Amino acid sequence: QVQLVESGGGLVQAGGSLRLSCAASGIIFRINAMGWYRQAPGKQRELVAFITIGGSTKYADSVRGRFTISRDNAKNTVYLQMNSLKPEDTAVYYCNSGRTSGSYYPSNYWGQGTQVTVSS
Repeated sequence: QVQLVESGGGLVQAGGSLRLSCAASGIIFRINAMGWYRQAPGKQRELVAFITIGGSTKYADSVRGRFTISRDNAKNTVYLQMNSLKPEDTAVYYCNSGRTSGSYYPSNYWGQGTQVTVSS
């Protein structure tokens, strides 16, 4: 049974930082690409960043230079370091295990999400 468990969300002031974690089980973590998505109220879920099996990363334009995705295969965990947070970063953040072929292709496996709220 695949489980993805996100943690690390919270309330932070604009300009602050948060580090999200996603612990995976039930998959062979090291052969999966991993992605972070977010969904703000009334908006579609969007891809924020992904990391390939080899450690290459890609970011949405809106977060490039502020967010960093990383992975620790020994801990079956993917991270999202978020700096210089803005109110428009407010959303529920989800991790996903998937595959890449240039772009990121999500699987049907999602975590429960973690709320990030950035106050102005």
